[in-house]
Amino acid sequence: MSKKTISGFSKLSKRGKIKWIVENFFKDPEAVTKELTSYWHGNAAQQKVLDGFSENTISNFPMPYGVAPNVVINGKTYCVPMVIEESSVVAAASSAAKYWMNRGGFKAEVLSTTKVGQVHFVWKGDHQKINTFFEATKSELLKDVAHLSERMESRGGGVRGMELLDFTAQQDGYYQIKVYFETCDSMGANFINSILEALSTTWSSRIKGNDSFSEEEKEVEIVMSILSNYTPDCIVRASVSCSIAELDPKMTKEECRALAKRFETAVKIAHIDPYRAATHNKGIYNGVDAVVLATGNDFRAIEACGHAYAARSGSYSSLSYCEVKDDQFHFWLDLPLAVGTVGGLTSLHPIAKRSLDMLGNPNAEELMEVIATIGLAQNFAALKSLVTTGIQKGHMKMHLLNILNHLEASEKEVEQTVAYFKEKAVSFSGVRTFLDQLRGVQKAVSS
Repeated sequence: MSKKTISGFSKLSKRGKIKWIVENFFKDPEAVTKELTSYWHGNAAQQKVLDGFSENTISNFPMPYGVAPNVVINGKTYCVPMVIEESSVVAAASSAAKYWMNRGGFKAEVLSTTKVGQVHFVWKGDHQKINTFFEATKSELLKDVAHLSERMESRGGGVRGMELLDFTAQQDGYYQIKVYFETCDSMGANFINSILEALSTTWSSRIKGNDSFSEEEKEVEIVMSILSNYTPDCIVRASVSCSIAELDPKMTKEECRALAKRFETAVKIAHIDPYRAATHNKGIYNGVDAVVLATGNDFRAIEACGHAYAARSGSYSSLSYCEVKDDQFHFWLDLPLAVGTVGGLTSLHPIAKRSLDMLGNPNAEELMEVIATIGLAQNFAALKSLVTTGIQKGHMKMHLLNILNHLEASEKEVEQTVAYFKEKAVSFSGVRTFLDQLRGVQKAVSS
């Protein structure tokens, strides 16, 4: 067996795991060991909490934790935490927040909060017979799982309904019980899955115990019972609007009108062309994911849901909309968001808890509004840049420090390079050439 395979890895201590990894996969095991352990949390109790979030942990992966101030939503001012490695994202969100702060701020509202779970099963028999049986036993099925939803119901949530769906035309014998949930301030994954698994058990038992079914019809196969991350009925809307003349006080009204029309056209292009829509929506999720991460929510589920929602018409399209009408500029976003402010990482991760503190300890609906607003702010900043100066000018200015770090520039070289590129286009090759020239001059002077 190769030295690069191992049995019982998970049972090794953290140092044991590192030792095996560095000895088998790195040329400089001592240096790598030192580097990996340097990122361990200085507080052993906090490190234990972090280790509990995952499996086979050997170190931590630090990410920048920034904020976007001046975010006015429904008249309330927020300082929004953002976890992301792309500097231009936080800068863009902050810029858009400041821009709209003086134009009435953002408006946001939660349109619906229903989440979905599914029991997938295979049953061979008459379609009408299983439909009739389901309708006759639906109330009893809900009673069978009522003990699991008592706490959620006491908070105003619980099971909101269910239906039997017939997919036998697509897959032989395949049916689904689709269940609708309200989970209040919890994301609700564990609650939903517990209800679904209990429901699948009692559904199977009721079929097998029903004397009106033949022995063959009593055979039911539960394939799986699990929540769906597609939540098209858990929607929040964020929007901004102003008169066209307010878009840029330095422009004439006609110039502002031309800007508004270019902006509107850019959004329409993202509704027409999936290639553009993917990049357009990625920009929205630059902002969304950053806040979702900062508050300890599941960005993978949220992105999967959003992209499915963007394709709900059968073609992948923009998640945001723009309308220029009667001298008014309107820009808005409808986003499916299933998030929580209690339970899971939101309660366990120390910085996630601080993020929620920073936001005033919002409930789930208010957090939905904040997240969608940052997504809209990010989209607005990107589109405004695209239809005016172009994306590279601002993006590369923000990327300049990353380039300088990559080229190992000294503090003095950073200062000189930033000053040099203040009014110039930034590119990796341009920065490298300038640094080479700068170092050449310095070397000549020193010699």
